Amino acid sequence: MHIDQLETPVATVDLDRLERNIARLQAHLDRHGIANRPHIKTHKIPQIARMQIEHGAVGITCQKLGEAEVMVSAGIHDIFVPYNIVGEPKLARLVALARRCRISVTADDEIVVHGLSAAMEQAGLTLPVLVECDTGLERCGVQTPAAAAQLARLIANAPGLHFGGLMTYPSSERANTFVRETRALLAAAQLPLERVSGGSTHCMWQAQDFPEINEHRAGEYVYGDRHALQSGAMTLDDLAFKVTVTVVSQPTENRRIIDGGSKTFSSDLGTAPGHGLILEYPEAIIYSQSEEHGHVDFSACSHKPLIGERLTVIPNHCCTVTNLFNQIVGIRNEQVEVTWPVACRGLIQ
Repeated sequence: MHIDQLETPVATVDLDRLERNIARLQAHLDRHGIANRPHIKTHKIPQIARMQIEHGAVGITCQKLGEAEVMVSAGIHDIFVPYNIVGEPKLARLVALARRCRISVTADDEIVVHGLSAAMEQAGLTLPVLVECDTGLERCGVQTPAAAAQLARLIANAPGLHFGGLMTYPSSERANTFVRETRALLAAAQLPLERVSGGSTHCMWQAQDFPEINEHRAGEYVYGDRHALQSGAMTLDDLAFKVTVTVVSQPTENRRIIDGGSKTFSSDLGTAPGHGLILEYPEAIIYSQSEEHGHVDFSACSHKPLIGERLTVIPNHCCTVTNLFNQIVGIRNEQVEVTWPVACRGLIQ
């Protein structure tokens, strides 16, 4: 089937570009001796995760237990969940996963550590736990190297737990300094720092510039999006993920309505205006969205599309858009080669 025969809105991935993106980053990290642990929250598809493993990734990163459960069932057995796991139901699911695969998690508070320890000690298991460090994102994470070292000592002494290292996001010079200071404190306590997990797509080509970080977690790199384009991490020729939509209304001279709205493109914005880049009309702006309608301003374009014309959109953020589709269509040379269910889509935490 030709891509033009697909009903819109439809999310597609160019398989040649996808494969090239996976191989290129793996080769770059291999050259610099950095472990690759890609984040599957971007694609949520076991088949793509297996491709990443086959190219040399040491394992994968999942943001939710539900993602990890799907990936383990698909045969992937080294998983990092960099998230505080809290509450008995989730701890029970974590124990079940720990019986089936090599899994590690993070913690940034002693309350989280105590919960993990109690669950693992009762199950007779040992769980690697990394300390999450806030090095500028202002999300989760301990705030100082002293706090990181203190929590690391608690983990190392907790029944059922193993101190697995440090985790931060993204990689930065501030992260380097934070880790360096924490490493010195841990050395005084004779605690080795075996793994420091960091990274992102936007700094992937600079991974070697952060010598304190020996594991890289990038997600968007497999697909690419407008964010990656704006940051300079990827070029237009690298972008594998696109959403095809159709013009369904032309109510004014300059306004067109497309059949993709907030339930297609999410609400994520970037530094460039609008909710995505229309490749055929790069000056156009998707300035507003209803649930199933995209409102597009074509006033800056010398030529305007008519009803029925198909448009190709690069989303601002591919990760949130993937989660809105039940399936992704793999394209090679304009022909449909494969259709992948988004197996981890919408799963409970």
